[in-house]
Amino acid sequence: MYKQDDLWGGHVIMLGPDCEEAAMDALKSYPYGLQIGGGITIDNAQKYIDAGASHVIVTSYVFRNGIIDLERLEKLVQLVGKDKLVLDLSCRKKKVYDNKTEENTYFVVTDKWTKFTNFAITEDNLIMLSQYCSEFLVHGVEVEGLRCGIEEELVQFLGKYSPIPVTYAGGVRGIDDLELVKALGNNKVDCTVGSALDIFGGELSYSSVIDWHNRSK
Repeated sequence: MYKQDDLWGGHVIMLGPDCEEAAMDALKSYPYGLQIGGGITIDNAQKYIDAGASHVIVTSYVFRNGIIDLERLEKLVQLVGKDKLVLDLSCRKKKVYDNKTEENTYFVVTDKWTKFTNFAITEDNLIMLSQYCSEFLVHGVEVEGLRCGIEEELVQFLGKYSPIPVTYAGGVRGIDDLELVKALGNNKVDCTVGSALDIFGGELSYSSVIDWHNRSK
């Protein structure tokens, strides 16, 4: 993962129960350099912090049954602290109707990005959630893993309205896209690069991303 302010930071996302051993090994090998997500709850969050995670990333535990559960969110903050909590606001567009006017709005999605919640990505909602966490992680779900270019509208919105650090993921295919995230995000949006990297079978060399990062400082 590339991040503008912390090149060597990264996310470990557990996609199932069989991933935990490998995730724990990763945390042990790079103490307090990795954020961890995937099945994080009030019952296991502290375990991963104690194992060396810099932050825990939470989605479904807080966004459940289509709505946000602020009571659960507050308990998580009490447990691990705001400074160690990242909220995953991965989102997709959905048509909404206001006074008979049709608009496309981004809404948080859960359950492997298959289910919409009623939580829209708006300026007010970003401000409200910033009271509970230190960072947002936002996947542009429609382009995630496709190497087809970033969700420009989403990146621009995050750069304009997010009051806390935010990492965008989705669609990055080359250095030009990193430049675009930097420009549209007003130098406030970090970026994750995944499947496009040569170390993951893509065509974008990891070394070129490092070089770009160093030149951009």
